[in-house]
Amino acid sequence: MEYKDYYKELGVEKTATEAEIKKAYRKLVRKYHPDVSKEPDADKRTKALNEAYGVLGDAEKRAAYDELGRNQGAQGQPFRPPPDWGSGYESSGADDSDFFADLFAHVGGRRRANSSFQMQGEDSHAAITIDLHDSYQGAKRHIVMRVPEADAQGHVVTRERTLEVTIPKGVTEGQQLRMKGQGHPGSGGAPAGDLYLEIRFQPDARYKVEGRDVFETVPVTPWEAALGGEIDVPTPSGTVAVTVPPNSQTGRKLRLKGRGIPAAQPGDLYLLLEVVLPPANDDKARELYATMAREMAFNPRQKLGG
Repeated sequence: MEYKDYYKELGVEKTATEAEIKKAYRKLVRKYHPDVSKEPDADKRTKALNEAYGVLGDAEKRAAYDELGRNQGAQGQPFRPPPDWGSGYESSGADDSDFFADLFAHVGGRRRANSSFQMQGEDSHAAITIDLHDSYQGAKRHIVMRVPEADAQGHVVTRERTLEVTIPKGVTEGQQLRMKGQGHPGSGGAPAGDLYLEIRFQPDARYKVEGRDVFETVPVTPWEAALGGEIDVPTPSGTVAVTVPPNSQTGRKLRLKGRGIPAAQPGDLYLLLEVVLPPANDDKARELYATMAREMAFNPRQKLGG
């Protein structure tokens, strides 16, 4: 379809008030009315003016048109609206412009609305970011949604609304929570659509999540890794006593079955050991490292031929 600049057609700015639009329309209609105008294109201009005013003179249509205008091309140029531009807007009336009617058909064949027509509101989608601990324990969170609507002059504005969301225990990343009746409003008294919130986890350097399995990096001392022993490890479900096998190396994986995300089928928690060396920042520490170097015949590069 070709884009039509209705503001240019009426000779008004995009910030024009409802009264200014009406005044401009009446002035131009009088000028180009076929009964009084001597202009050769009077019929064509009158039709174009009626079309423009049919959209800009209606608050809801103008709000939708203004939102659309952020992605517009030039007058008469090919135009394709983004797929979700018209969420929450309905065509209203049998005298819609050809451009506007084609536009609503293009974005999904929306039916024309009238006072007796009812249609349930469309579903809406958003994302909510939670901590991994929220998935283990459940939580309540407040989120702020930005909702577009038209003001008294028909300009698109946004208002904020706050919703309380219950995060159930065991949710996984990518899962969607349904909030019934919190989507776009219905028309003609029909119920609103639903809001679907996609779960995302807050990035955490200690944890990596794959489905319901959780991977946690656990630092250990050289003697804990070499000699083995029991250590206390903080996990998303609480502190756990873990036995480190002797002669462990960085990267060794310890599996704690069923301690992943506590879904209906819980995942596992994998502890990835990371051997951390004490700093040699005083004489005693350097002496201990020198003793190890003299008395321990150890070459980690032996397999490399070093």
